[in-house]
Amino acid sequence: QVQLVESGGGLVQAGGSLRLSCAASGRTFSRYDMAWFRQAPGKERDFVAGITWSGDNTGYADSVKGRFTISRDNAKNTVYLQMNSVTPEDTAVYYCAASHGSWYGRLTANFDYWGQGTQVTVSS
Repeated sequence: QVQLVESGGGLVQAGGSLRLSCAASGRTFSRYDMAWFRQAPGKERDFVAGITWSGDNTGYADSVKGRFTISRDNAKNTVYLQMNSVTPEDTAVYYCAASHGSWYGRLTANFDYWGQGTQVTVSS
């Protein structure tokens, strides 16, 4: 069982940066692939970025590639999402998720545990 708690969301101007954190409970955090998803009002929850349990492999949605960076610190049971050069289109609730399997499928159904989400709002 893993509990996830996101933090770091808020209001930021277009072109600015924000760093999201996701703190996980439990001693088995390092066994899970992790990912960030986001959901804008009236839209589906979409994959943003994923990282393997070891941190060796990462992947990104095309819309954030080159701007966002996912990383993890297994000693701190935490996964991060560094968001740079944000635009109003990045406005959404951002969710952290953990998978017993792999993040590669990029589907919400592949993930077993979810955080409660943190709101990110980008002003123009």
